[in-house]
This record gives sequence, C-alpha cells and structure tokens, in this order.
Amino acid sequence: MDNRILKSFYRCITFFLVLFVVGFSISNESFAQDKESSYELLPAPDAWYNSVDGIRLGIRLRGQVSGTFGDGPHRLNAGLWLGTNFPANPVSYYLKYTEPIPSISDFGSEGSISAETSYRTGFQSHGLTFDKRWQTGFNEMNYKELSVGVRGEHRFNEEYLLYQQLWQTQWLYLANATFDLTNTNGLGRYALSLSVDANIAGKADQFLRSEFTLRQNVDLSEKFSLSGRLYSGFATENTAPEYLFTHSFRSARNWMGSGLTRARGTIPPSWMKIGNIQVTGGPNLRGYLKNDIQLLNDGNVPLYTSLSALNLELDYPNPLDKGLKEIPVIGGLIDLRSYLFWDSGTSFGITNIEESNVLSDAGLGFLLSIDIPDYLGKSRGLVLRYDMPFWLSHPGTENAVKFRQVFGIGATISL
Repeated sequence: MDNRILKSFYRCITFFLVLFVVGFSISNESFAQDKESSYELLPAPDAWYNSVDGIRLGIRLRGQVSGTFGDGPHRLNAGLWLGTNFPANPVSYYLKYTEPIPSISDFGSEGSISAETSYRTGFQSHGLTFDKRWQTGFNEMNYKELSVGVRGEHRFNEEYLLYQQLWQTQWLYLANATFDLTNTNGLGRYALSLSVDANIAGKADQFLRSEFTLRQNVDLSEKFSLSGRLYSGFATENTAPEYLFTHSFRSARNWMGSGLTRARGTIPPSWMKIGNIQVTGGPNLRGYLKNDIQLLNDGNVPLYTSLSALNLELDYPNPLDKGLKEIPVIGGLIDLRSYLFWDSGTSFGITNIEESNVLSDAGLGFLLSIDIPDYLGKSRGLVLRYDMPFWLSHPGTENAVKFRQVFGIGATISL
C-alpha cells in the first residue's frame, strides 16, 4: 500500500512539474518574441558546512521575467550543492517553481500555485501548494494569506541529526493549511498565524497537529513598548516526534527551515549540548532550555502533545543602540533591542503526554538584528538574542534565582 501511494504521489508531482515546464516554455517563447520581455536566470555562489557533508559548495538560481522583481510569472528559486566530504548522498538540491493565477490575482493580492522539491541533509520533501493573498491598498504590512497544500517527506539519513530521538524514519504524506493575518488595531500592530498538518496516508500512524500564534505590539511611550505573544500547539498522541512540542524551542521538523539548524555541525555540537543555544520557536520558555537539552543529552525525549505559553517583552531604551544608528551605512542595517521578559506556559491536560506544571521564567535580554540582502535579494542577515533568565518557577535542584544565559537564534516576538 505504501509503495503504491508513494508511486502515485511521485506521478502527481512529476505531472505538475512537467505541466509547469511546458507552460514555462510556451510562455518563454512568447516573451522572446517581445523585445521588452525576456526571462532571466540570476546565479549566485553558495556555501555551507555541516559535520556530514563537510563544506557544501553550490549555486543558487533565481528565475524571473525581466523587470518583475520577484512578483511576476514563472518564478523559480533553486539550488544545487555538493558535499566535499562525499558522504552517502553527496549531491543535494532545492527547487521551487511558482506560477500566478491571473484570474484571482491583483496588485498585492496574488493567487498562485507552486511545486516544491528538496533533497538535502538527510531529509527530502516534495509538495504542491495553492496560495492566496489579500492586501488592501499599498501597505504590504497589512494582509491576509491562505495556503493549502499536500506534501510527502522522509528522513532517510539520521547521521545529520544531533538528537535522533526527535525523529522517526517513516514516510509521511501530509495535507496542510496555514492562515496568516497582520494589521493594526487600537493597541498597535498585531499578527495572527494558524497552521494545521494532518498525516493522511502511508505506514506511519495518522495524526493531526496544529499551531496558533497571536503577536501584539503596544507603544507605551516614545521610548517604551510592550510586545506579547500567545502560543498554543496541539497534536494527537500518535503524532510523529518531529512534530511534537517541547518547552523551550521549536519542533524538530521546523529546524529544517534554516541552514543554521538543518544539519548537525553547522553550529558546533559541543555548543548545542551545553544547553545555552536556543532554536527560537514553540512555547519558547527560554529559562528551561538547559533542562530540555540535558534530558536530550541523557537520551530522553522531552516531547509533549500540547503546550500553550504567553511571552511578554518590555522594551526600554539603551544608549548603545542610539550610537549604532548614528554610524553611516551600518546604522541602517543594525538594530539592538534591550528588554525585560517573562514567559509562562503549560499543557492543556487532554492526553497522557503532557506537562503537569505551570512553568514560568523572567529576566532581561538583548536582541541584535543584522539585515544584509545578498546578490539575489535574499536576506543573509541574522537575528541573535542574549537572554538572562534570572528566575525560574520550577528550577529543579538549582536555586530559583540564579545567573543563567541563553543565546537565541531568531526573535521570540517578531512583528
């Protein structure tokens, strides 16, 4: 049964890819006949490192109709890499092809269909997605967006994993939907996000998993602001471990969305195992990171079917940020935030795989964001946090009040 499903899935993917290529070829011929329109492929070199591949050398390509700046027809994003350690699978790739649907598209409110395939760092994923965005007026910050798709994915090589107990190795065949909304209200800017994934076929257990996030910013004065984040994640008991939740960082499946965390060794494993480096996301109870990592180091699985949390950050001014902004050129690329934070969360208590306590932490932190777009317009910047959760409600064998430090990758609350 699984082989038949797999073959059917690949036939479906192949069919749509061929359909896209044929449509692209026909359209490209018409563009070639029009001197004002042509298709361009923009290359850029790329390099990464991990413990299995060694240095991954490759090339990235962006394809677009000239003059459309990434929002026209026949959009292509692709990459091809070679691992210089020549592991079992030395060649890796990524490709996404997007075609707008003119009948449901308007300025800032595009509807599109895309095919995406990826085979890299011991993980493969192949899928089709329909997207529809609604934007009122010219403000790109105010919009609604709906995505619905299907994909197949498989962890085929565990060598790339820092913690193998966070994954299983069966094929998953998932239907998914996401909805995003961002706008302003009487308090300030807010953003809402809802996602649902369901494993609907294959040998792995069927499961349902959802995440909800609401973020709100409130300007208290010219120099002080309060940011809040409400997070809830729920999954059925037989959910694959890479989709379950932990206290202090994002689900393992979401580690695949960043080159820094996609494979073991890009960040030195010894740094990760100390328990001071946080992959931001999920409930984000940052004060409990070291405890979660210690459990993983001991071979345990600190995963839960549900977790809900509230994260608050009170921004206050700091003279260093003001000094950085006065530096020509660099000042426009760097932002340094300083804030007090408080996190609190627990489980819903619905299944048997739950957190029974209400866990809280508090402290102060700093966030440095560097935004440097590369040759193809993709941001190569970083968002780095340094948090000091001085207080924990459940410190275990430690003192509740103690100096602790967390280096975070990504912002806890981004608007």
